[in-house]
Amino acid sequence: MPERPPVLTKRTLDKDLDKLMHVEDAAKYVSRKLVAPGIGLVFLGLAMLFSGVYVFDRPGAGLVIAAAALAAYMAMNIGANDVTNNVGAAVGARAMTMAQALVIAAIFEILGATISGGEVVRTISSSIIDASQVPAGTLSWIMMAALMAAALWINLATWMNAPVSTTHAIVGAVIGAGFGAVGSGPINWHVMLEITIAWITSPLLGGVIAAGLLYLVKTLIIYRQDKIAAARRWVPVLIALMIGGFASYMMLQLASAGRFSSPVILLFGLMMGVLGWFIAKPFVRRQSRDLENRNSSLRVLFQLPLIGSAALLSFAHGANDVSNAVGPLSAIVRVAIGHPLGDAGGPPLWVMLIGAFGISVGLLLFGPRLIRLVGEQITKLNPMRAYCVALSTALTVIVASWLGMPVSTTHIAVGSVFGVGFFREWYTRNSKRRIEYMRRKAEVWMIEEPDDPNTYEVRRRYLVRRSHVMSILAAWVVTVPISATLAAVIYWIMFALFV
Repeated sequence: MPERPPVLTKRTLDKDLDKLMHVEDAAKYVSRKLVAPGIGLVFLGLAMLFSGVYVFDRPGAGLVIAAAALAAYMAMNIGANDVTNNVGAAVGARAMTMAQALVIAAIFEILGATISGGEVVRTISSSIIDASQVPAGTLSWIMMAALMAAALWINLATWMNAPVSTTHAIVGAVIGAGFGAVGSGPINWHVMLEITIAWITSPLLGGVIAAGLLYLVKTLIIYRQDKIAAARRWVPVLIALMIGGFASYMMLQLASAGRFSSPVILLFGLMMGVLGWFIAKPFVRRQSRDLENRNSSLRVLFQLPLIGSAALLSFAHGANDVSNAVGPLSAIVRVAIGHPLGDAGGPPLWVMLIGAFGISVGLLLFGPRLIRLVGEQITKLNPMRAYCVALSTALTVIVASWLGMPVSTTHIAVGSVFGVGFFREWYTRNSKRRIEYMRRKAEVWMIEEPDDPNTYEVRRRYLVRRSHVMSILAAWVVTVPISATLAAVIYWIMFALFV
C-alpha cells in the first residue's frame, strides 16, 4: 500500500493567518468611519492657522483663533445638515448622482458665501443684540457660547437625521447667551419680531411659489395633447425665469453700494432672461428630437434646468446661511480690532472664507445623510416637480438675503416640497383639465375609467406623508429653546472658567 504524501500545510498557522486577516478587515472598516472626522479636525486646525495669520498681533488673538475654530465647526455642521435643501430635490428626482450634487453644491456654496453673504452676516453679528449696551469683552463671550451651543445642537440633530433649521439654532443661541449674560435689555426685540415673521412667512411663500410653478407646468405642458411641442415652447421660458432672477439678484448686491437703481436692476434682469431664452430655445429643441409624446420624455428636458436651479439654490444658501457660522465670529473680530459693530463695513474676507469652505467641507464629508428625507420620503418627486421646488426655494432665499433677513433655507425647502405635494393632492381631485385628459387617454387605450374622479379610492390616496409634517415641525419648534438654553449654560460655564 503506497504511503500517503506528507501534509505540507500547517492548520494552526492557517487559522492564525485567517484571524489576522479578519482583524485587518475589521480595522479597515472602522478606520473608514474615522476618515471624515479626521479630515474635519484637519480643517479646524487649518482655520485656526488661517485666522492666526490675520490677528496674531492683536490683543484678543487667542479668543479670535478659538472663535475661528468654533465657526469652522459650526459651518461644517451647517453643510452636513442643510445640504439636503440644495440638492435633495434633484437627487430625489434622479436628475443627478450624489457625487455630482455634492460637487456642484460645494462650488456654489463657496461662491454665494463670499460674493453675497455680507448683508445677512451683519444682521446676525450686530442686530440681534444691541452692542452699545453690552461690554465688548462680554459680547465676545456671548458669541463664543452661541457658536458652541448652536454647533452642538446641529451636530446632534444631524446624527438623529433631523433636518433642523441652522438659522433658528444660531439666532436662539445668541438670544440665550445674551439673556444669560446681561438679561433681556440689550436684545433687539423688534428685530427678533421681524426675523420671526420671516421664519413663518418664508416657508409659506416657498410653498405657494412652488405650487404656482407646478400649476403652470401641469397646465401648459403635462396635460396637453402634444407634450413635446408644449415643452419646446415653455421650458425655455422657465429657464429664462431662473436666469433673469439670478441676474437681478447679482445686480442687487452691487446696488447695495449705490451703483444701480431699481429700474436698472429690473431691466438688466429682463435682458438676461431674454438672452437665456434665446440660448435655451435651440438647446431644448435639439434635446426634444425623437422623443415620444409621454411624460417620461419630459424628464429629459427638465434635467438640465433642474441642475441649474440646484446650483442657484446652493449659491443662495451660501449667501444666506454663511451668516449662521461667521456672524458671531465677525462680531468677535470687530471687538478684537476695535471696530464698531454698527458701521457699514462688511465682515473681513478671511472670515467669510472660513464659513464658505467650512460649509463645503461639511456637506462633502457628512451631507448625504439627510438628502433622502427631503428628496424622497416626504412626497414623490420627478424632475418637473423638483425643478419647481428648487427654483421656488432659490428665489425665496435670494429675496430674503437681499433684505438681510436670516431666513431658514430648511423651512423654505421643506415648505416648497410640502407645497408641491399638497397641490398635487388638490389638483388630482379637482382639475377639470386633468380629468378630461385622463378620459381621453382612457378612450385611446380602451381603459375602463371610473364614473367619478373623486371616488373614495382617489380621496384615500394622500401624496404627502403626514407623519413627516409633525416630526419636522416638532424639530423646528424645539430648536430655538434648546439652543437658547444650551447657550446660556455654556456662557455661565465659560464665564466661571475664563472670565
